[in-house]
Amino acid sequence: MKIFLDTANLGEIREAARWGILSGVTTNPTLIAREEGAGFEETIRAIAEMVDGPISAETVSQDADGMVAEGVEYAAWHPNVIVKVPSTLAGIEAVSRLARRGIRCNVTLVFNPNQALLAALAGAFVVSPFIGRLEDISHDGMELIREIAAVFELDPDIETRILSASIRHPRHIVESALAGAHIATCPFGVLRQCMRHPLTDSGNAAFLADWRARQESDPPDQDE
Repeated sequence: MKIFLDTANLGEIREAARWGILSGVTTNPTLIAREEGAGFEETIRAIAEMVDGPISAETVSQDADGMVAEGVEYAAWHPNVIVKVPSTLAGIEAVSRLARRGIRCNVTLVFNPNQALLAALAGAFVVSPFIGRLEDISHDGMELIREIAAVFELDPDIETRILSASIRHPRHIVESALAGAHIATCPFGVLRQCMRHPLTDSGNAAFLADWRARQESDPPDQDE
C-alpha cells in the first residue's frame, strides 16, 4: 500500500514529505481553488520539486478533445504528472487517446466496478473509487474496492492500480489495503491521525516521567 496526500497545500505537502512516507499527491479543481496565490501550473511544478512520485492534475473540460488537449499540456509540465479525468464516456475516450501518447491517467469519481473496468481497458494508470462519498449515502465503499480488485485479478493483462480516494479517517486506509487497493490518498489531517493513539501518548509520557525521576534522584558526580 502506497500513501498519497490529497491536497494542493504546499505547506502540508512539504511537512508530509519530510516524514519519508509519501509516494505521491492527488489534486483536483476544488483543492487548487482553495489555495490562494500560485497558479495551477506553478503549484504542480512546486509539488514535483518536493515529492518524487505521481502527481494528479485534473482536467476541467467535459469533452474528449478538451481533456486530451489539457492532458498533453499538463504532462509537459513534469514527467511525474498524471492526467486526471472523470469516469465518463468522454473521459474514457480521452484516456485511450492519451495512453497511446504514453501519458498516464487517473480516472476519478469511480463508483461502480464497470467504470473501473472500462477505465482499465482504456489504459488508465490508476482508477480512483471514492469510498467516503459512497458511505455518505449508506453504500459499502470497501465492497466496491473488493469487487474492482477481484475483476482486475481475473485479467492478467490489466496493470491498472486501484487508488482508494475520499478517505474520511485512518481506518479507511487499513480497510482499503485489506480490500485490495494499491494506493490510498488522504487529507493531511487524516495522515497525521494515523500516528496518534492515546496509549502511545500515555506510554511515552510515563517513560519520560520515569527517566526524569531517575535523573533527579541520582547524586551529582564528585571530582576526586
